[in-house]
Amino acid sequence: MKPGNATSRSVHSTEVPERQYFVNSRLLGTIAVTVWAILVATSLVAQTQRPSEYQVKAAYLYNFGKFVKWPASSVANQSNSFTICVLGDDPLGSVLQSTLAGQSIGGRPVAVRRIPKPQDGTTCHILFLNTEEQSHLREILRALGQASVLTVSDISDFSKQGGMIQFVMEGSRVRFEINRASAEDAGLVLTSDLLKVATAIRGTSRTGDQ
Repeated sequence: MKPGNATSRSVHSTEVPERQYFVNSRLLGTIAVTVWAILVATSLVAQTQRPSEYQVKAAYLYNFGKFVKWPASSVANQSNSFTICVLGDDPLGSVLQSTLAGQSIGGRPVAVRRIPKPQDGTTCHILFLNTEEQSHLREILRALGQASVLTVSDISDFSKQGGMIQFVMEGSRVRFEINRASAEDAGLVLTSDLLKVATAIRGTSRTGDQ
């Protein structure tokens, strides 16, 4: 999960700072429908009401769990639940709990935990960091080490600094960038469907596929 220069291989095998991706509208639509279905099913929004930014982010956290593969040996996988954690103050509040209530991933019920210190995050599948953690980001990533934890945040330049998935706003829409190298360094496998809908991908795949 180490920070590093953002690199990606072009079709001519030339190293470039990052690769910008055109969003695949069909795949993004599939994820968007899933997000909306979760929000409606949990009665967070009426069918004619636009979900809030936090509701969409909470639903995306759930979707990330379905498009990322964790190694069987990871500490998080020793638990009977799929754990999504929030470090420190929780901007998502009750929205996260309500959105994920009754949901499951890989046959495991989703559990939401609030943790007080970074070291506690090593037992989580997904760890969300709010913007107030920006000044402590390097220390947090260092504390997590190579633990197989998917780090997600809306901190500015999060993916450039070694975070794995960064929420970004495109107008009023929530999108995300990916640091593929950081995820793979932690033993996580990002599916092609997830990569195709990212607005940007940083880092070169260790396996060489794009």
